[in-house]
Amino acid sequence: MTSTPSAGIPTLSGRPVAASLRDAWGLSRQLVEHFIEHVASCGTLPDDVLHGDVVTVTRVCVELATSMFDGRDTAEQVARVRAAATEWAREGIPIDTIQRAVFEGVTICFDLVFAQATADDHAVVVPTARRLLEVFDAIASAVSLAYVKEFRAVVSEHHTAVHTLTSALLGGHPTATMARECGLEIAPAYHVLALSIPPHRDEGDPRIDGRVVARRKLRRVQAELATRCGESALSLLSVDGGTILLPAPEFDDDRLDDLTARLARAAQVPIRATVVHAAPEEVPGAADRAHELLDIVHRLDCVPGLYRFDDLALEYQLTRPGPGREYLGSLLDSLDDYPDLLVTLQRHIANNMNRQRTARTLHVHTNTIDYRLKRVGQLTGFDPNQPSGLWYLRSALVARSYRSVRGG
Repeated sequence: MTSTPSAGIPTLSGRPVAASLRDAWGLSRQLVEHFIEHVASCGTLPDDVLHGDVVTVTRVCVELATSMFDGRDTAEQVARVRAAATEWAREGIPIDTIQRAVFEGVTICFDLVFAQATADDHAVVVPTARRLLEVFDAIASAVSLAYVKEFRAVVSEHHTAVHTLTSALLGGHPTATMARECGLEIAPAYHVLALSIPPHRDEGDPRIDGRVVARRKLRRVQAELATRCGESALSLLSVDGGTILLPAPEFDDDRLDDLTARLARAAQVPIRATVVHAAPEEVPGAADRAHELLDIVHRLDCVPGLYRFDDLALEYQLTRPGPGREYLGSLLDSLDDYPDLLVTLQRHIANNMNRQRTARTLHVHTNTIDYRLKRVGQLTGFDPNQPSGLWYLRSALVARSYRSVRGG
């Protein structure tokens, strides 16, 4: 909505109506504090949203109100409100939270405007109140239109060519005809990445809406993927991970490692990933294998980063059912009564046998780590400080995790 200039600026008690709204920054901060206290779902939003975007957009809304009272054009402010609402819609911030905050904000502005009114201002009260309703309509309409437009785009995106081709490749039935219809090409080979994205620290904060935090995390990952790979990346991702297909000719090993690190920085969480190389017709099997490898990475509690099949070939083979897995899984039975020894062994191997790092992780002295590893060797018959003993113990950890979960 764009206001049209009026014949004159209205006044109350000799002051311009908008005079109480001039300190846009100060008023916007007061309004946001009010939102946190009185709009229930607003207080659950992440702090960077509340004291960043929300304060800024609230200031824009205050300036919009001032411009309407002064008879100035408001097109720029309305456009900024729409842009902010579009971004909030993408991040999953509930529209009822925004609309309730708008209502509360206009109500406070109403009180401020009429705080100094007297009986002599009767003739100005009605048109001023009407103008405040126009302010509310302008902001609420901008928010609603932006939300509707963005959600339509999201629904449409689900049926875009990229999603269609990705699903076809993972389903094992892509065709050249389909690719042409999508306006895309099937690469001669793909890097198939399986990603695990852990919860952001704020997702567990009871004061914050964890769903909003999770969706913002996913949005950042998707934006970083688009920035680094453009339309060449095909992905099916959720807030806790998923699968990415990258054309092999365009991505060498170094670039894959760099991409994984950048996605982790964007998500603000440590990401574990695995990758398997495959021809188009092999993508379904490669995706299954990549996620199996990712499961191994989790079971071994490996440090975050990108792992290839070559890194985990032995561990992968150990997960196959059979007498070998059963035997290896039993090698650690002697540690059942010593959980601290088993945890120490797991963490030590996950930390690439770095005593200092393992000690910091477990909050103990390095001498304690040495003692526990010595006890592991005494109880199992395999010395974790010797290559052969470490090989058996690492293999036993893998086999044991599958034996305990799958029952052999």
